[in-house]
Amino acid sequence: MRELSLNVLDIAENSVAANAACIRIEVLEDTAAKTLTIGIYDNGCGMTDEQIEKVLDPFYTTRTTRKVGLGVPLFRLAAEQTGGSLAVTSKVGIGTNVRAVFHTDSVDCAPLGDMASTLCTLITMHPDRQFLYRQRVDAREFALDTAELAAVLDGVPFSDPAVAQWLRAYLQEHMESLYKGENDEND
Repeated sequence: MRELSLNVLDIAENSVAANAACIRIEVLEDTAAKTLTIGIYDNGCGMTDEQIEKVLDPFYTTRTTRKVGLGVPLFRLAAEQTGGSLAVTSKVGIGTNVRAVFHTDSVDCAPLGDMASTLCTLITMHPDRQFLYRQRVDAREFALDTAELAAVLDGVPFSDPAVAQWLRAYLQEHMESLYKGENDEND
């Protein structure tokens, strides 16, 4: 995948398929250390150690529509190409954690991509799930909790075109501000 945000989308969709009620996504960038850490954490059905080994195998998938499962292996490859790493931990009945570390000074580091669109897609397509998002660039941080947004919307669905349009613009504005040095915390 050319953008890491697409890997995040794929792995978060795995969390949805694992019946996670809450999916936490973190994007943490340390410009001094030249690292980008991306984590996707869920409270889904979890996996055994044997299943974790299989999920790292590109020739394994639980899907019936195709014979390969490339999401996690490609995410791992993207991290390792930068000199980074990927770890998957899971407990049956508790959930799964996927955490990748990228070295941003590597020529092989893929761009983060359009996280605003990724999150907007996840939120509007899965309104019955709680998404917790946190993005930090050094000391500047943006956080979002869809449970809080749903309470403010008071029954108006995330899939409503006006809400989806506002959500995407809101996410994009706050994510961009992290790189401009602004610190508009959760207006």
